[in-house]
Amino acid sequence: MKVTKLINSNYKNARRVEIVPDADGKLVIIEGNNGAGKSSVLDSIAAALGGVDSKSTPKPIRDGQSSAEIIVETEELTVTRRFTPSGSTLSVMSKDGAKFPKGQAKLDELVGKLSLDPFAFTQLDDKKQLAQLLDLVDLPFDPAQLEAERKAVFDERTAVNREVKELTAQLQAYGDTPEGLPESEVSVAELLGEYRAGEAENARIREAKKKTAEWARHIAKLEEELETARSYYEDAANDPDNKREETDLTSIQSKIDGAEETNRQVRKAQERAALAERHTATADRAAQLTAKIEKIDTDKADMLASATFPVPGLGFDENGVTYNGVPFKQASTAEQIRVSMGMAIALNPKLRIIRIADGSLLDQNSLALVEEMATKHDYQVWLECVGEGRDGAFTIVDGELA
Repeated sequence: MKVTKLINSNYKNARRVEIVPDADGKLVIIEGNNGAGKSSVLDSIAAALGGVDSKSTPKPIRDGQSSAEIIVETEELTVTRRFTPSGSTLSVMSKDGAKFPKGQAKLDELVGKLSLDPFAFTQLDDKKQLAQLLDLVDLPFDPAQLEAERKAVFDERTAVNREVKELTAQLQAYGDTPEGLPESEVSVAELLGEYRAGEAENARIREAKKKTAEWARHIAKLEEELETARSYYEDAANDPDNKREETDLTSIQSKIDGAEETNRQVRKAQERAALAERHTATADRAAQLTAKIEKIDTDKADMLASATFPVPGLGFDENGVTYNGVPFKQASTAEQIRVSMGMAIALNPKLRIIRIADGSLLDQNSLALVEEMATKHDYQVWLECVGEGRDGAFTIVDGELA
């Protein structure tokens, strides 16, 4: 459905404007100088079909007038919206004269996203483009919530990775643990006890050997006391300590001398082992967070793949709208207009009307592209242009058709 006639009486800056677009034309150009009432004419279509509120349009009636009226005729409907100081009324009738009891509900079925201005969309900044796209697309997830969750995990992983780096540096500072190092610290007291026991044992051994020698000399000197001396000799010779070698105290002394260094190395090894365990746990946590981020990204990609966008190739990331995987702002002018027009066409399948407020900014190539797409998809494009003299344009002067 397209507009076949538009009548604006005293709406905003318009006085009396009646426009009957060319039935075969796809572009309806409304031109005029600034303040002439061009915007009032284009705005009246949206006002008639969707209504206005006091915030966006506090003065719908032209200064000095008591009421305003907009009539929009299509191939199937006649929509009349009247404005008075007390409010507005709406009448929606079919071509056979039947009146729809719930006129606005009927219009809402047709209008869709009528307010979308394709060219204005290309002029928005990244965040506003993204906000408008998300307002138009029913996604199976909340992008803000998903991005917040991803940022929280990313920040946590950054902190954990920083800790992993610090722990790695600390582990490297410890160096390698000497081979053969005992697991626990050496007891100097035990080593001293072992040393003293060895000294006592050696004293006994020396004493036994001393006695043996004394009694041997006694036997040699005192032949007459041989029997008695032999008895003593045999007792001394049979002493178990007499047959043992003295304990080598050198190794024990070496252990005592190196006990403190050994214990220092043991403590260092124990600290290193604890640090290594913490390093491993922290690195594992970082890996888990990385996996979680990757899952969020994968889930997001899967959900985006399942979402229905108005134009193939259209999408978004945390920075804004994308087209075929690259930022929308980096697309060519033709691509931007083609995508924006495609969005408007996809979102208004019943009422085939598109409005472009700043048509003056379109060069000949862009204007030709707009007309080409409108023709291809059978849409009617209303453009507002500053200035006068365009072929086939409706010129507005002081709120009226010239």
